[in-house]
Amino acid sequence: MASRTIDIDPDHATRAVSAIGLVPTILDTVCRLTGMGFAAVACVTDRRWIACSVKDEIAFGLAPGGELELESTICHEIRQSQQAVVISDVAADPHYRTHHTPARYGFRSYISFPIILPGGRFFGTLCAIDPEPHDLARPEVQNAFRMFADLIGFHLDVSDALQETRADLGRERETGVQREQFIAVLGHDLRNPIAALGAGVAMLRRGPAPERSDYILGAMQATIDRMNVMVANILDFARGRLVGDMPLRLEPVAVDKLVAQVAAELTIAHPDRAIDLDCRVARPLRCDAQRIGQLTSNLLGNALTHGARDEAISIVCEDDADEFRLSVFNTGAEIPPDVLARLFQPFEQGGNDSSAGGLGLGLYIASTIAAAHGGRIDVASAPHGTSFTFRMPIGTLPN
Repeated sequence: MASRTIDIDPDHATRAVSAIGLVPTILDTVCRLTGMGFAAVACVTDRRWIACSVKDEIAFGLAPGGELELESTICHEIRQSQQAVVISDVAADPHYRTHHTPARYGFRSYISFPIILPGGRFFGTLCAIDPEPHDLARPEVQNAFRMFADLIGFHLDVSDALQETRADLGRERETGVQREQFIAVLGHDLRNPIAALGAGVAMLRRGPAPERSDYILGAMQATIDRMNVMVANILDFARGRLVGDMPLRLEPVAVDKLVAQVAAELTIAHPDRAIDLDCRVARPLRCDAQRIGQLTSNLLGNALTHGARDEAISIVCEDDADEFRLSVFNTGAEIPPDVLARLFQPFEQGGNDSSAGGLGLGLYIASTIAAAHGGRIDVASAPHGTSFTFRMPIGTLPN
């Protein structure tokens, strides 16, 4: 089995050990078996000694989560050698009677076995100390310590594997939600261009003048081109590129023409609605043309859905040295504050008319596109109407 990595911060180590219900029983058994008054499970790294679980009947004063200076402990040496240390009586031990650790902490007997995770990774020690000497050389004592240390290591490994499995399941669940949202986003984005194509077909069937037919066919072809790019998003998704990780194709874009094209599409799809367009953009905008087209279509589609049907929708594009702005305004009822607070969340409606239909994804998509461009969408709503303004800083996107 491959060795897994376990976080060694005090909180994590203490939680991991405390989650093993057998540990308090193990520490109690250790003290009863040896007659010693202090036992602990310690997590030992190359820098820290952390008490994860403690049984203290000698007032040693160390609680779970407490730490000792690493170099002051014998566990530091055990980590390096990965061998147990057993001292029945410090005073009689030729190696440890002059060792700094017993002198510092005042113990006469000491036993510590390494906790090795399956795969060979060192976690820490199962240890015990006492101010009096105790016979720790007995085979039953050392066999019990070895068994308990192995048992703790096994439980830690299983616990970590379970956490990894839960994390994997969480990621799969999140991916599933994103997959559903992606499919819904694609369906939402295709609605407006499909409606525009349907309206164009209906106009052509009425036999308009040739010049009018050319205009309609041109608009329909532009709409088809946009739909093809939208469908290509499915391939992005198949490569693991979800809406939350939106790839951008940045290039100089004549944004006034792009916005005019989107407005023309929606005018064809909604021949009974008026759209006033005012573009005062002095230069090309470096952006993803398809995504900005999506953003514009979604803001305009939202205004057409929720705005007063007998009033024109207003679109204004402008820029200055630092910022590009695109504003869409519609007259209509004021959006309530509680709706405003969640307006850009997925599956929320862009107004207070629940009968308008739709999946409530248009503003969510638009805000995601804005964020991918380093910008944002502001909304202002009053009794006379509502405006959405996309603001994008100029010159901040990577090459």
